[in-house]
Amino acid sequence: MSEKNRDGKRTARERLAVEREKQKAGERRRRTLIVAASVVCVLGLAAIIGVVAANAGKDDGSDSAGPVVAPSGAQGKDALAIPVGEDDAKSTLTVWEDFRCPACKGFEDAYRSTLHELTEAGKLKVEYHLVTLIDGNMGGTGSRNAANAAACAQDAGKFPAYHDVLFENQPPEPDDAYAKNSKLIELAAKVDGLDTPAFRTCVEDGTHNSWVAKSNEAFQKGGFTGTPTVLFNGKNIYADRTMTPAKLKQMVEEAAQG
Repeated sequence: MSEKNRDGKRTARERLAVEREKQKAGERRRRTLIVAASVVCVLGLAAIIGVVAANAGKDDGSDSAGPVVAPSGAQGKDALAIPVGEDDAKSTLTVWEDFRCPACKGFEDAYRSTLHELTEAGKLKVEYHLVTLIDGNMGGTGSRNAANAAACAQDAGKFPAYHDVLFENQPPEPDDAYAKNSKLIELAAKVDGLDTPAFRTCVEDGTHNSWVAKSNEAFQKGGFTGTPTVLFNGKNIYADRTMTPAKLKQMVEEAAQG
């Protein structure tokens, strides 16, 4: 065999060996990438599981924890209504309200003096049902905490006055100021005799939180579309665009006359 042929065969073998080495190196890189990717996936999954586990242990502000403790004097099905006025009044106004709800404040501002006049005269009974609609829509716990505080005020026999104070001092809807118990206690000072150790403990412990949650559940099951929902002797009157405080007063007066 000529020297030239030997050199050609040797060069061909060397090229083949180099190519095989390249293939082996490529295979090693591929296996390394697969292992690395698997590690990343495992680590990513572990991180996700860790986040889920961490969140599972956090307080999510659930309203339903703890026993259902109705406020003193609550009436109706499941004791979900706080009554104002005489039980034997000829007319009953059922009001579903959220202390963070601007429309509820608008209703209260317009009708407050008329409702006071009619309840104090024994002609109208108002049954207040407390709702946490804004908490659900915008987040936060101000609706719940304010409702709990109002129930605490009911325990102290101060619900009507504190109810009015909460609406008169309602923060802007995006501002969840009522989530702070300190704010709710601060406002209690505007009601004579309400700011007591018993009231503070009731507010800070969320004594009636589960009751508030049950009230809100009843609202949802009732098929109502929003707050306020106002029923006069069972008929929805808030949706009546012709309704005014004067018209409501006339309706109550007519019912009182029999």
